[in-house]
Amino acid sequence: MILVEPEIRAAFARRLRVNALREFVEQAQAAVKLRGDVSVLLTGDRQLRRWNKDFRGKNKATDVLSFPAIPMGDMPAALAGDLAISVETADVQAREQGHALAEELKVLVLHGILHLAGYDHETDDGTMARVERRLRTKLGLKAGLTERAQVEPVKKAVRKGAVSIPTQATDRLVWGTQKSEPVKKAAVKKKPAAKATPTRRRAR
Repeated sequence: MILVEPEIRAAFARRLRVNALREFVEQAQAAVKLRGDVSVLLTGDRQLRRWNKDFRGKNKATDVLSFPAIPMGDMPAALAGDLAISVETADVQAREQGHALAEELKVLVLHGILHLAGYDHETDDGTMARVERRLRTKLGLKAGLTERAQVEPVKKAVRKGAVSIPTQATDRLVWGTQKSEPVKKAAVKKKPAAKATPTRRRAR
């Protein structure tokens, strides 16, 4: 189930592509093997900031929050959990990444569903990042949120001149691009300087 706040629906209209996002939620759940219903709320920065402060102690807006359902006994839960997404933040990130808002919402949904399934990139050894990378490729998405979270701080530091990228290997790791290895210049022997010969000056 996808719920859209009226202000968000009015501001972003057809760019949300709710029907396509609903289908993607099902695809992502199947890929993650997460059972139970997932509800998604498309809201704004104000609401995400409030919940981020209340539940995580961080007084700032964020892109997606996951609220796993509390299991009741040994019975499998009919509800897997809830996702809350700030469309305003998603729109900014979509522009930064150079893709559509609808694409960014899918990236956030996949990230949130992985959290509902029990993954946590803040405490694991990179497991969530690896799973997210594999699934976003399978689902036809661009760079996953965890991957970007690891790369963006370094990118920003490089842009500000705070750090430099000294090697080709590091450059490929940080930027995710493949560059050819630097070509070594062939040594060129310098020719001996020609002896000066007297020349006649021309009249001007």
